[in-house]
Amino acid sequence: MTGATAFLASFPSPSRGVWEIGPVPIRAYALFIIVGIILAIWWGEKRLQARGGRAGEVIDIAVYAVPFGLVGGRLYHVATDWQRYFGPGKNPVEALYIWQGGLGIWGAIALGGVGALLGCRRKGIPLPVFADAVAPGIVVAQAIGRIGNYFNQELYGAHTDLPWGMEVFQRVNPDTGQPDQLNGISTGVPLPESPVHPTFLYELIWNLLVALFVVLMDRRLRLGHGRAFALYVAGYTLGRTWIELMRRDDATQVFGVRINVWVSILVFVGAVVYFVVARKKGDREDLVALRGIPDAEQLVPFPGGSAEDKAEDKAEDAEERPKVPTAPEPEEPKDEEEPKPETKKD
Repeated sequence: MTGATAFLASFPSPSRGVWEIGPVPIRAYALFIIVGIILAIWWGEKRLQARGGRAGEVIDIAVYAVPFGLVGGRLYHVATDWQRYFGPGKNPVEALYIWQGGLGIWGAIALGGVGALLGCRRKGIPLPVFADAVAPGIVVAQAIGRIGNYFNQELYGAHTDLPWGMEVFQRVNPDTGQPDQLNGISTGVPLPESPVHPTFLYELIWNLLVALFVVLMDRRLRLGHGRAFALYVAGYTLGRTWIELMRRDDATQVFGVRINVWVSILVFVGAVVYFVVARKKGDREDLVALRGIPDAEQLVPFPGGSAEDKAEDKAEDAEERPKVPTAPEPEEPKDEEEPKPETKKD
């Protein structure tokens, strides 16, 4: 496939995924992961405040959840694709090279949830409330992260002649002259399987649709008790199952099927069961009532912080304000009794 026909029937992959600024490598994969995290935190803040949370609480919890999630994602990836890093001719140290790609979403969710639990306990927020607030942002962050896979020329499927096929090219490291698909620069020579199914793009689009679906269902049903998060997990795994079956990158097989397919199926079933069972818990939680705030009007936003913080500041100011002595109120004059006339005794 060459010339105009190739142009009309496919789109090219980027020429590189790493740029050098002096001695510092700027990696597209890492940049898009960071952008996704920032967006998820920003959107989560908006949603949690709409449920009665205070400004800045999602950021505070993310300080725990994000590092835990990154470590968990990498551990899952290394555990399920251990043959890439361990064995004859392999370099185990590369298991630590998180910037080269390779984050398993299930490890990120599992260990990230542990970090979120620690943060939620410090803030007095039930974990299901927090999870429901950040669910759409998480799946959008996953979609943004898939753009990094596009720059890395990874996570694609088999050869295709469909109009949206992606051209993948051989890359060469400019310093060594050796083939290097991750850090190299495109030679313009297509790989033998090119063009291919852009399965990362399929997942990107699917994730955005899942985020939209969760938001619409959340507004309609007022989902609470972790049900919005369960809906996100169920929706994501449903798409991940068929997309994973299309991928052609190396992966651990269980009974001849990629391990992530089995994990997606099991997690999908668990999420659906939880979504149904948690319905018995009733309507969405009232975070204001759970925190024991008597007046919901205190949560009306105001410049400089949450309204609840403002009310607390007023109370503290009142306690710390020095008391000015006041003069005693004058007593009302008492009516004097008229003297009784003296009577002479006989």
